[in-house]
Amino acid sequence: MEIGEIKTIKISDLAYGGDGVGKSSDGRAIFIPLTAPGDLVKAKITKIKKSYAFGELIEILKKGEARIDAPCPVYYDCGGCQLQHISYSKELELKKENIEELISRIGEIKDFKVNEAIFGVDDFRYRNKAQFPLEVDKENKITAGFYKRGSHEVVPYHDCLIQHPLINRILKTTLKELNKFKISVYDEKSHSGLLRHLVIRVGVCTNQALLVFVTNGSYFAEKEIIAENLLKKIPELKGVVQNINQKRTNVIFGEENKVIRGRSYIREYINKIAYNISVRSFFQVNTLVAGKLYEQIKTYLGQSGKDTIIDAFSGTGSIALYLADKAKKIYAVESLSSAVKDGRENAVLNGIKNIEFIEGLVEEELDSIVKKDIIDTIIFDPPRKGLDKKTIKLLKKVKIKKIIYISCNPATQARDLKSLKSHYNLIEVQPVDLFPQTYHIESAALLKLK
Repeated sequence: MEIGEIKTIKISDLAYGGDGVGKSSDGRAIFIPLTAPGDLVKAKITKIKKSYAFGELIEILKKGEARIDAPCPVYYDCGGCQLQHISYSKELELKKENIEELISRIGEIKDFKVNEAIFGVDDFRYRNKAQFPLEVDKENKITAGFYKRGSHEVVPYHDCLIQHPLINRILKTTLKELNKFKISVYDEKSHSGLLRHLVIRVGVCTNQALLVFVTNGSYFAEKEIIAENLLKKIPELKGVVQNINQKRTNVIFGEENKVIRGRSYIREYINKIAYNISVRSFFQVNTLVAGKLYEQIKTYLGQSGKDTIIDAFSGTGSIALYLADKAKKIYAVESLSSAVKDGRENAVLNGIKNIEFIEGLVEEELDSIVKKDIIDTIIFDPPRKGLDKKTIKLLKKVKIKKIIYISCNPATQARDLKSLKSHYNLIEVQPVDLFPQTYHIESAALLKLK
């Protein structure tokens, strides 16, 4: 096998990450984006490793049964989605198989149950949050979209099929307003230019919206008139905020927020619980399916209603608030101060008094909590990197009866399950598809102390 070689490959599987997988004649796995199980394809080899290789799709010789025509006109360029070319029923099946494979291979756990995936009524138009990078097009106009696959080149498109329709409408209107002025766009190579990102959040249940200009510096001369015009033209828009990020980084948000017009948050509901969500607060991007996930967590808790619970990485307290009526007390631990503030305000908003919100790093706060109270259940919903070694070590020491581990990265979840299997049995795993058309999948694992 050589780089640049064209090979005919039968795709047999889908890897976590969305690439189709075939085998070369020497037994090496070849990962090829935009292919589906059952496809027979021509592909150009682009990278070779000892036991695997990567290829670029050249031609589909024969379509597999799972393959469909992607509805988005920029799908094959845009990196926002990875699975629009696969039927949704097959997507759910493959995501379940990915979780099983990762836990078996990385977690080295053999005897466990994976349920059929929970999913929503619509696999498009579900996202309640979008973060759009900006660039200047050939006509010298500010435009937006998502990055091209494997690059930081923006693919201009303003009607993304997985975004809530209100997000797309706000994006189009905002770009029109921006282009009335001469405003510079950020260039990450030279670290110059003002506008870095547009971030839009919407309340699916309330139809409220928040717009954020992420800027490279605080001086934004036209922001007042732009915000005023947008609030007049978009009745659902409740606030326009400037977030200042002057660092050379791929991290979108900076530390400082300034309200330009309106307010700094929107209201949203998951079933009966109300949430105020601000600029940087973590909130699940698929509101309706998040409600199904939270109901599954309630099922894992059981019916006693007398447990003391830790909600680790609690964000705005969305899980803690939803479970409050099923617990004696909940400690909600979160490091982002604005999210903790939102959580406390949301508890007051809902008349909930049995949650203690703690600002701090989970790995630093857990020890003091378990020393002062007996914890029955701990719920983890960590970032993609998973749990740190200090937390794993503490869990083995204190022996909490039940762990509910929610993850948007089944690979790091599987790694952590391997570390915990000496002390905990993995009872079952529940896939929850919060991210249709992408390779991402939420995975809720129930563990009980041996």
